[in-house]
Amino acid sequence: MAQLYDRVALIGLGLIAGSLFHAMKRAGLAGEVVGYARSAQTRDVAREIGLCDRVVDSVAEAVDGADLVILCVPVGAMGAVAAEIAPHLKQGALVSDVGSTKGAVIEAVAPHLPDGVHFIPAHPLAGTEQSGPRSGFAELFDNRWCLLTPLDGTDPEVLERYKELWRQMGSNVDEMDAPHHDLVLAVTSHTPHLIAYTMVGVADDLGRVTDSEVVQYSAAGFRDFTRIAASDPTMWRDVFLANKDATLEILGRFTEELFALQRAIRTGDGEHLHDYFTRTRAIRRGIIEAGQDTDVPNFGRNAK
Repeated sequence: MAQLYDRVALIGLGLIAGSLFHAMKRAGLAGEVVGYARSAQTRDVAREIGLCDRVVDSVAEAVDGADLVILCVPVGAMGAVAAEIAPHLKQGALVSDVGSTKGAVIEAVAPHLPDGVHFIPAHPLAGTEQSGPRSGFAELFDNRWCLLTPLDGTDPEVLERYKELWRQMGSNVDEMDAPHHDLVLAVTSHTPHLIAYTMVGVADDLGRVTDSEVVQYSAAGFRDFTRIAASDPTMWRDVFLANKDATLEILGRFTEELFALQRAIRTGDGEHLHDYFTRTRAIRRGIIEAGQDTDVPNFGRNAK
């Protein structure tokens, strides 16, 4: 496969950045990948395990001469990082991100970028509950979607080149406008995570009464909740604050549905419950048919 970028800078060295490095190297898409993380401990670990071709100690050095800069930091830190890298970006460079909200990222990042620097927000719909520099792996993006939210006036050649990067890393690629993206993700990711955190919190409260039997005898449903709720708390705090309008809208609809089910259980309306579960099971089957689930153990995640 052809090299697409001579030098790529990854700002933040967690799961997504680590997987980007491995996926780009697997496909020969970048000549050099330079990494930077705010934490000296993270940088030391990255050097130890060979994450990135070079790990540097300043964000300015990381982006110096980079053709592509990808911000892999929590959404709440995007604006400050953009302001920090702006004076050091070369003309013609492309800046992107991997945040799971797009409206807030565009608002935070775009004003800081100088003329002559391109900006294409991105969101790979891929992840695990793991975090940190040791968590990344090349297969993370395989057959997962990456959603791009290009701004008006985006150079079509720059956009197509960036799309090709994601395709060659294994992703399916699509475009959305930022508000639509944020609404869709509130349904498919953000609200489910909030519900998972809540359910685990309820179980924790109950566990104090049942001598931890809730945890000891966890069935598959609760195990799934705990996996989701093990995700990076800093990242998810920022996600909910950044995408609060869409998340609150979906939470309101969820509450209405929950009340309807609660009423059906209370009144013994088995027909309503059966019809509802039949309809929602069909959605689950659609997810499988769309290739967004797999029989691979642990969903293809590495065992680290």
